Amino acid sequence: MPKNFAERIALMNAMYRLPASSEPVVPDDASERLQKFKAILTEEINEIDEIVELAKNRGSAVDIAVALADLLGDITVYCRSEALKYGLPLEEVLDIIMDSNESKLDADGKPIYDTNGKFLKGPNYWKPEDKIKNLLQVRMQK
Repeated sequence: MPKNFAERIALMNAMYRLPASSEPVVPDDASERLQKFKAILTEEINEIDEIVELAKNRGSAVDIAVALADLLGDITVYCRSEALKYGLPLEEVLDIIMDSNESKLDADGKPIYDTNGKFLKGPNYWKPEDKIKNLLQVRMQK
């Protein structure tokens, strides 16, 4: 019995005969695969419109929450499965991204927001790409 989400995704990929890699890899058909992945995510994201309509029509709070949870769960499963196909250590990448997000605070350690509530970059902000690149380069050299 798998113990965590990543193990369950690995079992799912095996069960459905989907690619999986233990090390970062970019296959020759990456362009085609990415187009298919985009199509799948687009279908999922379009379900937001149904949830918006449910909210506009004063659907019950639990029905809206269930629809949203299902949407976010499906997107997370697709993304984690895709990361496994490319051998990307997604949990480690997410840690780097979260560290970068935490670096957006202002000089006093307080969040900065724009008018839409998006986090803005503070003076100590650093982009995550360099650390992600280093992580993947190390993994690809093994």
